[in-house]
Amino acid sequence: MKKAILGKKLGMTQIFTPDGLVVPVTVVEAGPCFVVQKKTIEKDGYQSIVVAFGQTKENRLNKPQLGILKKANVEPHKFLREFRFEDISIYEPGSEIKADIFNEGDIVDVSGVTRGRGFTGTIQRWNAHRLKMTHGVGPVHREVGSMGANSTPSRVFKNKKMPGHYGAENVTIQNLEVVKVDSDRNILLIKGCLPGPKGSMVTIKEAVKR
Repeated sequence: MKKAILGKKLGMTQIFTPDGLVVPVTVVEAGPCFVVQKKTIEKDGYQSIVVAFGQTKENRLNKPQLGILKKANVEPHKFLREFRFEDISIYEPGSEIKADIFNEGDIVDVSGVTRGRGFTGTIQRWNAHRLKMTHGVGPVHREVGSMGANSTPSRVFKNKKMPGHYGAENVTIQNLEVVKVDSDRNILLIKGCLPGPKGSMVTIKEAVKR
């Protein structure tokens, strides 16, 4: 991986191409991120950098986080993430990473935490069908239905798709195109939708060639 950045999802909009086509895009405030730690092969066994994003108050961080930030002489930031770049020689603690590391037309992978939906039934969670809405079915139209077991084996098999907690999980959407870069405002317009609600943090990485 050669380049990556942390960003804040601002919402979706659309832009028009010179040919008049409508392109749905997600607006991301990408950076600025500050390098707060540099790990080397000699000391840590591998090479990477740790970046900070999202300025916050000092009393909202724990002592280990504050120690890393103060050592790099960086103001308190909410998120710390580690990136394993191929070449970290150009980065030093305190250096800044902005949205202009990406160019229009770049292909990226975007990771984020999806919107939490709480405890949901099988229809919303697994796209199951409801029962018939005819007389005699009773008030069980959205129930799970048969578990598929009888006296043999007298149990429900593991991994049965049932109601439960849905959402709030790490998701990566691959091979998205960077449509526009606004380096003055640290804004990226990425084609398509990204995981997570408005205001959530996303990780934008250069797509791995497959």
